[in-house]
Amino acid sequence: MLLVLLLQRCLQLLLLPIHALACLGLWDSFYKKVFPYVMAKVAPAYNQKVYSQKQELFSSLRRFAGPSGQLRLLEIGTGTGTNFQFYPAGCRLTCTDPNPNFRMFLLRNLSENQHLRLERLVVASGEDLHQVADGSMDVVVCTLVLCSVSSIRRVLEEVLRVLRQVCDPFWKYFGDGCCLSRETEEELEKTNFSELNLRHFHVPPCWIPTSPHIIGYAVK
Repeated sequence: MLLVLLLQRCLQLLLLPIHALACLGLWDSFYKKVFPYVMAKVAPAYNQKVYSQKQELFSSLRRFAGPSGQLRLLEIGTGTGTNFQFYPAGCRLTCTDPNPNFRMFLLRNLSENQHLRLERLVVASGEDLHQVADGSMDVVVCTLVLCSVSSIRRVLEEVLRVLRQVCDPFWKYFGDGCCLSRETEEELEKTNFSELNLRHFHVPPCWIPTSPHIIGYAVK
């Protein structure tokens, strides 16, 4: 018991400089720049150790693709992009991380995995993904992330919010082909209309799958 207390005291003494920097608000800004370099070195070795587990887990991703056949995948806390090699070809990625200093390493990893398509790279915490639309993702991935977030509950609430409606296949059959996850607004924006005026609204009750609507007009 005495030895344990002694070790604790020694550790506290060693951590005093870091505590001082943290109190001054300097530690976070410093380590946010260093941490990506650390992970760039550590992550490949870690991936080798869990390669078979990740390969098995991500091998089923393709079956979650939306009606268009494309898989829209959101990764929370993407870091250096060590999971990219496990994602299926043509996967449309939205990558988020609260640390902008990961960008260089992520893009480098992406260049080595050209079977993927990066749609968006968002600097955001898992607790606040407001830049990702409701029901816009087929799959959400987070590895080695939930241990460091400030609120697991809020992260999981965001995961539920951004995931595509699970009743989409059912609705397609019984709604005369209606596809709940179709990105109508995105397709309109891709078309070369000279003017596009759209707004969002909900038809009550808001909990039903067909509640979200867009209304507006397009000019040739």
